[in-house]
Amino acid sequence: VTIPEGLTIKEIARLLHQKGVVSESEFIAETQNKELIKNLLGPGINSFEGYLFPETYSYSKSLNSKELITLMVERFKVVYEPLSDQTKRVNLTDNEILTLASIIEKETGAAFERPVISAVFQNRLRIGMKLDSDPTVIYGMGENYSGNLSRRDLKEYTEYNTYVIKGLPLGPIANPGRDSIIAVLDPADVKYLYFVSKGDGTHHFSNSFREHQNAVNKYQR
Repeated sequence: VTIPEGLTIKEIARLLHQKGVVSESEFIAETQNKELIKNLLGPGINSFEGYLFPETYSYSKSLNSKELITLMVERFKVVYEPLSDQTKRVNLTDNEILTLASIIEKETGAAFERPVISAVFQNRLRIGMKLDSDPTVIYGMGENYSGNLSRRDLKEYTEYNTYVIKGLPLGPIANPGRDSIIAVLDPADVKYLYFVSKGDGTHHFSNSFREHQNAVNKYQR
């Protein structure tokens, strides 16, 4: 079974159920098992979100949710641990690295843009500027998200809404792949602070708010 990059725990559970691997409700229940979280991830981490590595997994028919979660977390560790030397380059904890990687994963489908989007967010973090990331708002809304973000939604406080809170959200908002993790550890050498979707899956990047507004007018209106 193939788990694509950028899915949330709930989306992974739904996919696994549709593929006949495990029950959706059983999988979600096990991802909320505090003892299992502590055993696999150690103290201080309160969710498997971000740690279920996107990959193609081979499994036996007798596999249960706990075993599958363990398999996915172990795969994450195999990928992440060799990067430990690079993690020292950024002033972020492992959980913050994964949180930022998950935001990058949700912000672009264009692989070549990931290091640039990483740079934008890290530039903002460095100067204390809010991240203003739509995917964080959507994640924080949970079941209340209807498919369209309103101005009101952007102002509603959640621990994930980066239009309201400063810095990174409470934790990862999806399960990122290796390329998005690498983008956090090796951001592009640019000074951009803004980006806007061009409507073709890529973005226009800007240094100043005025330039950004011009780009918004060009691509969004």
